[in-house]
Amino acid sequence: MKKNKSKILEDYSKKVSLLKKYNKEYFDKDAPSITDSKYDSFKKEIIELENKYNFLKTSKSIQNLIGSEPSNKFKKIKHSKPMLSLSNAFNLEDMKDFIKKVKNFLKIDRNNFELSSEPKIDGISAALTYKNGRLIKGLSRGDGFVGEDILENLKTIETIPKKIDDKKVPEILEVRGEVYIGKKDFVKIKDKFANPRNAAGGSLRQKNPKATSKIPLKFLAYAFGELKPMKFLTQSDYIFELKKWGFKTNPLNCVVKNFEEIQNNYNDIENKRSNLDYDIDGIVFKINNLNLQKRLGSTSNSPRWAIAYKFSSEKAVTKINKIEIQVGRTGAITPVAKVEPVTVGGVVISNATLHNEDEIKRKDIRVGDIVSIQRAGDVIPQVVSVDFSKRGKNSKPFEFPGKCLCGAITVKETNTSTKKQDAVRRCLKGYDCDFTAREKLKHIVSKDAFNIDGLGKKVIDQFWDLKIIREPSDIFDLKYETIKTLEGWGDLSIKNLKNAVEKSKKISLSRFIYSIGIRHIGQENAKILASYFSNSKNFLILFDKKNISQTLIDLADLDGIGETQIKSIQNFLSNNKNSFVIKNLVKFLDIEDHKEINKKGKLGNKTIMFTGGFKKISRSEAKSLAENLGGKVLGSISKKLDILVVGESKPTKKKIDKAKELKVKIFLEKDWYKFLDI
Repeated sequence: MKKNKSKILEDYSKKVSLLKKYNKEYFDKDAPSITDSKYDSFKKEIIELENKYNFLKTSKSIQNLIGSEPSNKFKKIKHSKPMLSLSNAFNLEDMKDFIKKVKNFLKIDRNNFELSSEPKIDGISAALTYKNGRLIKGLSRGDGFVGEDILENLKTIETIPKKIDDKKVPEILEVRGEVYIGKKDFVKIKDKFANPRNAAGGSLRQKNPKATSKIPLKFLAYAFGELKPMKFLTQSDYIFELKKWGFKTNPLNCVVKNFEEIQNNYNDIENKRSNLDYDIDGIVFKINNLNLQKRLGSTSNSPRWAIAYKFSSEKAVTKINKIEIQVGRTGAITPVAKVEPVTVGGVVISNATLHNEDEIKRKDIRVGDIVSIQRAGDVIPQVVSVDFSKRGKNSKPFEFPGKCLCGAITVKETNTSTKKQDAVRRCLKGYDCDFTAREKLKHIVSKDAFNIDGLGKKVIDQFWDLKIIREPSDIFDLKYETIKTLEGWGDLSIKNLKNAVEKSKKISLSRFIYSIGIRHIGQENAKILASYFSNSKNFLILFDKKNISQTLIDLADLDGIGETQIKSIQNFLSNNKNSFVIKNLVKFLDIEDHKEINKKGKLGNKTIMFTGGFKKISRSEAKSLAENLGGKVLGSISKKLDILVVGESKPTKKKIDKAKELKVKIFLEKDWYKFLDI
């Protein structure tokens, strides 16, 4: 059998090498040596081998191969403004919550905002820069902050103007939009690509623009990056002007003014969804007023002025065969339903989340039940309801285990703010729990953390089972000779993994803090902590038990770091294994000092605190303005405070008196506006 397996692997490897050669000829050199029909037959032969022998299926499977291998020769260029992702809404209540947050941030007391409605195309984002009307730069989205220079490939797209003949065009105009392939066009090339989005992405990243030109790519414009001078008042004005300049925009774009119009627009486009020549998964709603967009700004992940209202999920009926328990990176115990495989929205589903113990009781979900499942936001499968009429007589309620898979007693913690018990049970052993530790590793290598390409979830599982990786520091001390003996790991994949690991050693302080996986410390809180500690040496003082108490007390001064976060940090550090693991990890890293947004701004290196309500702007906007000008916003008064800003509405007298006592500079609201020139 071993000999047969070796022979199969050898035969398979030769075929794959030959296929890659054909791909290079077709996509890179534009000189295929075989006909399309022979190529298709040959590729099908390899796929059949993979389907017949499971050991051939790896992340490098040719079923995942799009064109030739992506070129590493694209120049990396920083975006003028980050190309951020969008937060999601799944129903009208979520949209109402979005508007409520906008109102609170802007401190505007009105229910209705004019919104630009734009169908969300499932394509590849790109940014085009024009100088005096001439196209000079074209970038892929990349990681949102740095993109790849794919200008020559973008120039092959007919719907992208190469020159704008209009004297009124801004001197610098960065047009952002989506590159996609129409459904009808994709039918003609579907044998070469997995789906329309992959076809668009693979085509844009071809080294030879001639290969890209053979794919019927299209471009729909919908946003802007750098724009000098700014001449627009609204998003809809900008889109109207784009059409005049020769760009294709979505004919379904419109402006809505209230919740009734939002929902009617949503229903109308969802009904048209299947008849459109491109894939969409929702509608992007943007605050139409560009001045309000500027005031709202962005978090580290997404703009506050836009949201994607996702279409309702497709549902299916299936049977629950088993309920299993999974452990998350924060120790959360999550029940998962193992169901009869069923197709939902074109994807075969065999697992569905049950959320938590309370959810199982509320819906009375049991093993053997016939249930309705859906993919929430077209992503996470979940059980919606039970068909009680089809429940068997011997059915028994599911008994939720009181212990983690590691054997430790699980607990439901009490929320320090609400004083209510959490719905989720947790294992509190941290890295001492193998199941939690494995999930923490998956978090550490993820895109928003160390972003190590080639170390996905399946690879972490494989390396964990083989005891190649057991804690984060092992990632940076891999035994590549051992890995090389594993199926699917050749010289090229080893080289790529080495490069990815080496590259990830250099990491920003805020990303590092987020990466280590402390509960309640997300990307925003990690940024606040990084700003406070400034460098890794200061941050690692937290791991010194002699100084931790005072450091935690000092953290209470930070605006955005509350009792919940401080208790969570304390719990994490109280576990000796957690501290040991992180200290080991740091030895391998080059952690960059935190860079303030604007150290040279009016508030560079100044600490600010706000008390009382503001007449003109909200507390959130005031904080955002201060940070953008280089200031650090604190949550309490101490000797570290430089400025106390006193709002007109109900300021706290004790804070004002203490500020006077400590000789802290005090600004009244009207003086603060003058100082900021707003």
